[in-house]
Amino acid sequence: MMCLMASEETRTVETRTAMAPTEPGGAATARTPETSKGAAHARAWTTRLVVVGIVLSALNLRPAITSLGALLEEVRGGLGMSGSVAGLLTSVPPLCFAVFGVTAPRLARRFGPAAVVCAGMAAITTGLLIRPFVGGTAGFLAASALALMGIAVSNVLMPVIVKRWFPDRVGSMTGLYSMALALGTSLAAAVTVPLTDAMGGSWRSGLAVWAAVAAAAVLPWLPLVRDRGTAPAPRREDRQPSAPAPAEQPAALRITRSRTAWALAVFFGLQATAAYITMGWMAQIFRDAGVPAGTAGLLLAVTMVMGVPLAFVIPRVATRLPHQGPIVLVLGVCGLAGYAGLYFAPAGGSWVWAVLLGVSNCAFPLALTMVGMRARSGPGVVQLSAFAQSTGYLISIPGPLLVGVLYQQSGGWGLPIALMAALMLPQMVVGWLAGRNRTVEDEAARG
Repeated sequence: MMCLMASEETRTVETRTAMAPTEPGGAATARTPETSKGAAHARAWTTRLVVVGIVLSALNLRPAITSLGALLEEVRGGLGMSGSVAGLLTSVPPLCFAVFGVTAPRLARRFGPAAVVCAGMAAITTGLLIRPFVGGTAGFLAASALALMGIAVSNVLMPVIVKRWFPDRVGSMTGLYSMALALGTSLAAAVTVPLTDAMGGSWRSGLAVWAAVAAAAVLPWLPLVRDRGTAPAPRREDRQPSAPAPAEQPAALRITRSRTAWALAVFFGLQATAAYITMGWMAQIFRDAGVPAGTAGLLLAVTMVMGVPLAFVIPRVATRLPHQGPIVLVLGVCGLAGYAGLYFAPAGGSWVWAVLLGVSNCAFPLALTMVGMRARSGPGVVQLSAFAQSTGYLISIPGPLLVGVLYQQSGGWGLPIALMAALMLPQMVVGWLAGRNRTVEDEAARG
């Protein structure tokens, strides 16, 4: 797939070069075939590097969370955590995403998106490497926050990079990115327990091993660190006739005036609430129902791996529909069915509930796709992505913490599961509103 996208870029560059006889000033252009071919070849290789960077980065955006979910009971025992403190630990990801994600646009303007993502991958590597060994709950939380800071800025900038580098393939590239993210999520959930057993049963080693995967994601971005934009600045003759020049794009818009932006932010927040409750607590729900630890980890992996095929299909389908609301409703119904199964027969139909909740969690790639569709310009996507994700993650902070408190106070999973099901209803409503065919630029202009 990567080779196909790169070859398409090569053909695009070669065609544009051949069709551009003059420079912006009107003088005749003196270009040799060798120069044109060399420029096209360099740009094609850069595009390949961006694709590799996107995929490797996406693989590392969730293992910090799902690897912990698979070993949460062991970590609680090793660090002496109560259920409420463990609930706080599962709330740290959305908190960090909200706090640090909002800084991503400013950092990208100053240093360039590639440099920020590169630094983000380095932060993930460092945080994952040191958090099992710093000692104590406070040190564990601080090192986790460092890794999550890197995830936060990368979360915001991935849709921006996709929109600028692949403006005519937003659906397919968002699908590829989302598919890689789901693959990394499910792999961490599935193999963390077996890896821990293979390394002598130490949960510290089982968590630290994921730092090596994060380190590999730093490499593709290193040659792009000096770029101050998300793509090489196109020559005037290289621009598509329908694409506005950078000077014609709005530098800023009042994003809070857009009802669609608010609907998308709330939708993002509610789906993130469901996702982090699932990643943080679902394995524990199955273990408390009598499912062995290894099987519970596999069930969590099944939930996460459902996003691998669906995260590629859903964005492509979404970009072909004028209204994405029907997809929101289908995903919501699957979530309600999965929660009902967890409530009435968690162990008896565990594999079915894992699949249904996995389908429901594919609201995440749908939300990312709508970020790219609800804004016309590059700056609009940057602002909408930062606003929707930061506001959304703020909304999602109480959810996992509240689940931990309800679990500890009630001594069971009835109330927490009822809360999860209740939150799915407003998610479906705001998702329907966010899926309407309109742009935030138009709504912000109207006030």
